Amino acid sequence: MRITGERIVTNEGGFNPTWQRHTANYLFAADSLAVTPTPGRVLDLGCGSGHAAHLFSPRWSVGVDLDHAALAGQKRAGVQSDIRRLPFCAGAFSAVVCLHAVEHVPDPERVVAECSRVVAPGGLVVMATPNRLTFGRPDEVIDPYHFVEFSPDQLRSLCAARFPDVTLYGLVGSAQYMEFFQAERRKLDRLLGLDPLRLRRFVPRKLRQQLYDWRLTQERRRDASPVAGRITRDDFSWQQDDLDDALDLIAVCRRGG
Repeated sequence: MRITGERIVTNEGGFNPTWQRHTANYLFAADSLAVTPTPGRVLDLGCGSGHAAHLFSPRWSVGVDLDHAALAGQKRAGVQSDIRRLPFCAGAFSAVVCLHAVEHVPDPERVVAECSRVVAPGGLVVMATPNRLTFGRPDEVIDPYHFVEFSPDQLRSLCAARFPDVTLYGLVGSAQYMEFFQAERRKLDRLLGLDPLRLRRFVPRKLRQQLYDWRLTQERRRDASPVAGRITRDDFSWQQDDLDDALDLIAVCRRGG
């Protein structure tokens, strides 16, 4: 698959920290599903390449993505679909996982509504998304593939509109990961400093995506940082306190019986 800023497709070189961070989200989701009484079927929304789908084993999972190429190489069932309009019957899955996908649509409430529809009564929905307060800029969506980003309160409100039981967690990084993270933030600060008038807001989204992909690929491929290569999924943990400082937000939602 072509490397873009939209999907996780490789853990080579400077791409490794993001790969491991996303894998940690999958691990959290898999651990959350482990408490359910029966394995059941898991729906993996916006799954991309499905690089960590094996963590759902022994549960049978179905990947859903808008990009056929992302589904082609996976060793499981895959359905090409918009995650806002799912081709499944109501209550068809015992659990739904939506990791780093809800921010990629302009109307995330439709994704949450579909999650509520296709999950069985009493089933779990696990939704992860970057924390708006720490990801780029709290007052601006920098990533051209994101339409909306959420603070803890905003994600809780989004999910509570459809689910009576919502618990929020935050993904935090080790000192080693935060060393890498702060270096990335300094790069972003320098780049945004070149555009103090924020003229980037007037650049068409498609062009911003192309520029973003080009810069990301150049930066990550020549990144010789020894820290990036040492990061594993063990560099991440989860907490329920101090969510404003978390890297990612994870909502665990249970549908009423």
